[in-house]
Amino acid sequence: MAGCGSGTDEPAPVAHPTDNPRITAKVGERFTLTVHQNASTREHWYLSDPRPDVAVVRERGQRSTRNSGDKHMAGGGSSLTFTFEATGKGSTRIVLTHCTFATTCDEDGGGAPAPASTAPYRQSAPKRVTYTVTVR
Repeated sequence: MAGCGSGTDEPAPVAHPTDNPRITAKVGERFTLTVHQNASTREHWYLSDPRPDVAVVRERGQRSTRNSGDKHMAGGGSSLTFTFEATGKGSTRIVLTHCTFATTCDEDGGGAPAPASTAPYRQSAPKRVTYTVTVR
């Protein structure tokens, strides 16, 4: 993941591969997790509970980027980047929940499992991905 200068002396966040569930960082270091989603197919990612221990890792925001660049393409997907900052020594977890048309998620609840559906087809629980972060 290439980064552009922010106009500050702050270093660009380190892009962490989302297929590796273990993250190691130094205090003060920023890192990102980037996932792919497609809202037109009801596919979304959320930072879920339990939230990371803010004494170890703090969320620094999210940014969505279209996969098609500047062009708007109906049905086109996007990349969603979660940025975090290592705030203190220790260990914590980051949980991302992946909701799709086939899963039951309460979108107002940040991807939490929704109440049982009355849909005529069977829906499954959303996929939860847990990252263990160790800050040294």
